[in-house]
Amino acid sequence: MDAPTTTSADSGSDGGGGWFTPRKTPDPETSGPERQDADDRRAGPEHPVGRPTHDPSRQRADEGRIPEPRSHREPPHAAPAATAGPTAAAGPTAPVGPSAEPRPPRSLRDTASPDAILVRRTMEEIGPVADQVTSYFYALLFVRHPELRPLFPAAMDTQRDRLLRALLTAAEHVDNKLVLVPYLKNLGRGHRKYGTHAAHYPAVGECLIAALTQYAKTTWSAETEAAWVRTYTTISQVMIDAAAEDELKAPAWWLAEVVSHDLRTPDIAVVTVRPDQPYPFLAGQYTTLETPWWPRIWRHYSFASAPRSDGLLSFHVKAVPAGWVSNALVHRARPGDVLRLGPPAGSMTVDHNTDSGLLCLGGGTGIAPIKALVEDVAEHGRRRPVEVFYGARTDHDLYDIDTMLRLQQSHHWLSVRPIVDRQAHHLQLPDAVREYGPWNEYDAYLSGPPGMIRSGVDALRSVGIPGDRIRHDSIEELVAAAT
Repeated sequence: MDAPTTTSADSGSDGGGGWFTPRKTPDPETSGPERQDADDRRAGPEHPVGRPTHDPSRQRADEGRIPEPRSHREPPHAAPAATAGPTAAAGPTAPVGPSAEPRPPRSLRDTASPDAILVRRTMEEIGPVADQVTSYFYALLFVRHPELRPLFPAAMDTQRDRLLRALLTAAEHVDNKLVLVPYLKNLGRGHRKYGTHAAHYPAVGECLIAALTQYAKTTWSAETEAAWVRTYTTISQVMIDAAAEDELKAPAWWLAEVVSHDLRTPDIAVVTVRPDQPYPFLAGQYTTLETPWWPRIWRHYSFASAPRSDGLLSFHVKAVPAGWVSNALVHRARPGDVLRLGPPAGSMTVDHNTDSGLLCLGGGTGIAPIKALVEDVAEHGRRRPVEVFYGARTDHDLYDIDTMLRLQQSHHWLSVRPIVDRQAHHLQLPDAVREYGPWNEYDAYLSGPPGMIRSGVDALRSVGIPGDRIRHDSIEELVAAAT
């Protein structure tokens, strides 16, 4: 999802104001009437949410426009209330009481709003032609708004569907406020590093609607278009407000000098950097990194330690095939090189107000945030049982096992169990969790590849750990688990 989810100051195709243009007078209770698509077809007018509908003259004056998102420069307010939109909630990087986003008690499909139903019908139709929708979307965006092209990487093959996928993921789950709002707030804060502003959002909204109009031939209608406009308006406003709030207290990015580079295996390195100014974060969170060799290409990496007194930050990086950033960090970065860091994000943090044990599953370089959580518990001095299952495909991939075993020797409350997939006499992670326990007094933390997180959530629920006590930071997996 690392791509500018935003774009152009003058978004209207007519040259003056357009869909999703920033509001001059914030109105948090307004959702949108209709807007115009790429073929100049107009949807039927809708009445603003929470407003009387008896004023025909006002309705005619507003026809063809929707409420405009607040400017990035205006004071942040609560996200606008929309028919199907998320409401403001504390973001996952809030410094007080960090916890995983709780899951809704019922299936989204059982309680779906009319807008959510229409959005999902569109998603089902465009699914088989997603590549074509993506290509059309970007082509339209760059042709209509060429000034936005510099916000994106020079080589779009690494960008590809990140922006559109983020938008569609958010839209499809617009009813799931508990998961979606923190996700959108993270996006809004994170997109400051691209140089995006509130005035940039309209262009993306235009091109999103135009792409859906082009490919959702069967399900598209005036009613569907109106639902998408309301949905995108809500999504963008949450992001704009989060960015405006963050601007008051943090830079858009930090410069960080590489101070050490420890090659643990031929394809895994521990990279330690010194930020140019204080970098506040919580153990278990992650950030985005940009290297000088691949400008405007950012990748997510978890912090591999709890906050340190010397202010240094460490990351575990595995070079993956065709991974430009990961290969640069593993094989090219050296002390003295300067990277850029985005803001911290993530909700996989420890709640120090409870005495619950921690059940931690870390696969591959996913052991990095697990190690940070262990250090965090140790620093707080509370004797809480911590059980770590460290998974890898081979013994060779247990690159940080010595560190974890040293921690185990230092803390009697910590137990570390290496799980190697390719050893026939061992169970695979996360199935091994079922062989131990009971876990009813534990909070669970997962970090690793998406497949491991998916199977890990299933395994943990099968042994009786409720969903609201399972924490990780894969938005797609969170949403899948919630539904």
